[in-house]
Amino acid sequence: MRESDKEASAKSNRSERHENLYAMLLDAIPSSVLLIDRDIRIVSANRNFLERSHRSLSNTIGHRLEEVFPAIILDNVDITSRIRQVFEENRPTRGERMTYRAPGVPRRIYYYRIHPFAWKGVVESTMLLMDDVTDQVRLGEEVRKVERHLASVVSSASDIVLSTDINGRILTWNPEAEKVSGYTLEEMQGRFFFECCAENHRKKVKQGLSSMRTGGGSQMAEWDLITKDGNGIQVSWVCSPMKNDQSQAVGIVAVGRDLTERRKLEAQLLQSQKLAALGVMAGGIAHEIRNPLAICSSAAQFLMDDGITLKLRKECAEKIHAGIQRASLIIENLLSFARPSSKTEMEVVDIPSLLEKTLTLVASQARVQTIDLVPHFPDASVLTRGRSSLLQQVFLNLFLNAINAMPDGGVLSLTMERTDGRVMIRFADTGHGISRVEMDKVFDPFYTTSPVGKGTGLGLSICFSIVRQHLGSIEIDSIEGKGSTFTVNLPTM
Repeated sequence: MRESDKEASAKSNRSERHENLYAMLLDAIPSSVLLIDRDIRIVSANRNFLERSHRSLSNTIGHRLEEVFPAIILDNVDITSRIRQVFEENRPTRGERMTYRAPGVPRRIYYYRIHPFAWKGVVESTMLLMDDVTDQVRLGEEVRKVERHLASVVSSASDIVLSTDINGRILTWNPEAEKVSGYTLEEMQGRFFFECCAENHRKKVKQGLSSMRTGGGSQMAEWDLITKDGNGIQVSWVCSPMKNDQSQAVGIVAVGRDLTERRKLEAQLLQSQKLAALGVMAGGIAHEIRNPLAICSSAAQFLMDDGITLKLRKECAEKIHAGIQRASLIIENLLSFARPSSKTEMEVVDIPSLLEKTLTLVASQARVQTIDLVPHFPDASVLTRGRSSLLQQVFLNLFLNAINAMPDGGVLSLTMERTDGRVMIRFADTGHGISRVEMDKVFDPFYTTSPVGKGTGLGLSICFSIVRQHLGSIEIDSIEGKGSTFTVNLPTM
């Protein structure tokens, strides 16, 4: 083979390799690529275009653009004119969108641009690059939709909603915040959140924000907000850290609720509760005092009769005396309930010993009513600090209540249990029990289920007050028809 033939063959091989390399590069590009000549015929098409358009290479190369592209795209986008413009100006076009919807096929959105392919200043062909951006556009639309929704929620919220950067500088400030504070978003942006709070709360605000910056969780607090006119508003805040994908705090969101109206309602509710309690107590006092007064009044009317016998006169005097004693007892119990002594001198009290003494006071009445007393005391002493006389009043009242609940006899058991520095004393009877309706009222003053004249309705109320005075509590558990259990919980030494 001659030298010239060898050179020609080598050039041919290099050209073939270059063409193969060019084809491989085109096929590797994720975009759809078309090479178009001056006659608007397709010179080259990569694999991405052929696959997306469902065309073969032979059915594409050499064909005019309008034979390959749907007419609707050419009519609406006018790519042909843009290709001719690139040939004339030797300048690429800027990226533009085109939308294509074929019958029975979902809408697709493409981003396209045209580049000149020139040799020695002359444009020989143009390259059309197209990228399917449908998913990106839809994702962007969804993101914007979510952003608009969130912005609408924040703007429509009846609570103060604000956000800060990691250093506590305010970034967003919703309309409710503007309404409550009097400050606009422009006035608040860039200011530190703690500057908006009352002077005596700023240290706590800084500590709370610092805790969230260093990995702490959400915090709830009440910090007064200072308005533009200098007034303070009570606000309940819930602050939460905003975190990035690496779970690092990048900002803080604070939601505040104006407590002004809530505090007014609470004050009104408290006042109405006081008035309601006063009304119940006044009605109870009137009811309890009226009975002995009526007896005294009737007896006094008999005494004013000149023809009354000596025996009847004596009976009337006894009724008046008994009525006065009854009224005096009601007043004493009322004072004990209303003004329990807060300066009671405390002493060491042995609870088992005090219970045993109290049991002797009710043992005879229990025998008369055929009630079995079943005490279970610990061998060792159980000590508490208090007044033995007051605690004995509590125990005696609970014993008598249990006995009165078993008019036909039964069992009254007394147990004691120590746990975690406290002692629980349980008085359990097998009486008629207490209904669910009455359970919530047993400790109310003047509430009683005893017959008229048999009880003042202050016994359990006084017990509750005395036990609370000894830093304890008293609870009730009852089943109607099966009995009740009163549990007194006291601290031990």
